[in-house]
Amino acid sequence: MEAHTGDRLLVHGRTVGQHDRVAEIVEVLGAGGSPPYRVRFEDGHEHLVSPGPDSVVQHTADRKRTRETP
Repeated sequence: MEAHTGDRLLVHGRTVGQHDRVAEIVEVLGAGGSPPYRVRFEDGHEHLVSPGPDSVVQHTADRKRTRETP
């Protein structure tokens, strides 16, 4: 898993009735974009997370354009 500041972390709910949670990655603490990440959830709380297999990094559109542009 590789992420950069500004990307979003989507954590899928693991039990019935538990909603997915979305957080903005505000700091990458691992080498080469690897976890752990400091994230900020929509309610403003910040946490240090090492995402598991139920998580997906959503790269920001600006970052994708930067990588695709020669």
